[in-house]
Amino acid sequence: MFVDVVKIFVKSGNGGNGAVSFHREKYITNGGPDGGDGGKGGDIIVRVNPGLRTLMDFRYNRHFRAKPGENGASANMSGRSGQDLILDVPPGTLIKDAESGRVLLDMHNIGEEKTLLKGGQGGRGNARFAHSTRQAPRFAQPGEKPKEREIMLELKSIADVGLIGFPNVGKSTLLSVVTSAKPKIANYHFTTLTPNLGVVNTDNGSFVIADIPGIIEGAHEGAGLGHAFLRHIERTRILVHVIDVSGYEERDPVDDYIKVNEELTKYSGVLASRPQIVAANKIDIIPEDSDNYTRLKEYVESKGQVIFPISAATRKGVKELLDHVTNVLNTLEPIPPFPEEEIYVYEAETYEIEKIEEGVFDVHGSYIDRLVDSVYTDDMDSMRFFHKSLKNKGIIKDLRKLGAKDGDTVILGKIEFDFIE
Repeated sequence: MFVDVVKIFVKSGNGGNGAVSFHREKYITNGGPDGGDGGKGGDIIVRVNPGLRTLMDFRYNRHFRAKPGENGASANMSGRSGQDLILDVPPGTLIKDAESGRVLLDMHNIGEEKTLLKGGQGGRGNARFAHSTRQAPRFAQPGEKPKEREIMLELKSIADVGLIGFPNVGKSTLLSVVTSAKPKIANYHFTTLTPNLGVVNTDNGSFVIADIPGIIEGAHEGAGLGHAFLRHIERTRILVHVIDVSGYEERDPVDDYIKVNEELTKYSGVLASRPQIVAANKIDIIPEDSDNYTRLKEYVESKGQVIFPISAATRKGVKELLDHVTNVLNTLEPIPPFPEEEIYVYEAETYEIEKIEEGVFDVHGSYIDRLVDSVYTDDMDSMRFFHKSLKNKGIIKDLRKLGAKDGDTVILGKIEFDFIE
């Protein structure tokens, strides 16, 4: 089964928690703090695997989580970092944020590896919080906990040349005679349901060509194979428009040419502006001076494009077509990769303050969650560190701005205290 779009959930590893520990040794009664730091969580890494052709591996397993970092231990021992998780994808895979549609990664180079999500940093052990006035801290910092994210994998075939045209016009036959690819060929519409790629070798060079499922009217809106077809020609540098000029199916070749180009324009103006070469196929069935071919030739040339009469079945005119395609390709620059937007590793630790009712304020957010997890309410050093953190972060100042007064109640997760000016 060919799968070219799939949504998955990914989560980098949690950072390990810092340890609360004190040195214990014979004849040493008051050892200092020696709690080690937690280990870093594993990253989510995406790697291009040339052996893959589809995203089938992601169809049934949709949740991927890297290993967490280990917690710190006594004797200033840091926890081990979590193992990275590598996701193998076929060349040409776009990684998008499922919610916003932003392109996070464009994986197109063979063997390329990119980090999609970084693991959470490990928390600091209590040894890190000791200083001249706080010699025995009984608290440590928890590790960062990145959230699970939904992303979209979208495969866009990597080919220099894309064969476009209505169904059953001979694209698969043409591919089979110019490459070693073996696409399914039969005399009915939509024989090709997946992109087929092959390498063409000519006297002037070689290129990758893709036979892509046939286009129909309304494809830009998803009709028929719709977007499943159009996305696979976005990376091509040249479009070879295969048209059946035989009239065997009582189709008008000029009308076919117009409709296919209308669909391209509606889907993407950039795609419609790609250099296009017309291959008038099945010329072996009719004479070259037939009305069908003559009208198509005049119309295509009026658009400034080149047309080649060919027969994919007998290979007539195929060499001339391929030589011209190679010459044009040699003058064109490769299509640049899709621009990648900044990858957010995890949300910056933030907070929000909400006035629930008169005299009651609720402070919540990722910063508060992590801070509260590190607090031991029955330890004075820990509470002093807690209040200092609130002040340094600006939370006390923001509470004043919202009208908090002496004696008002401030709720921070599981901790509730009276506000003092």
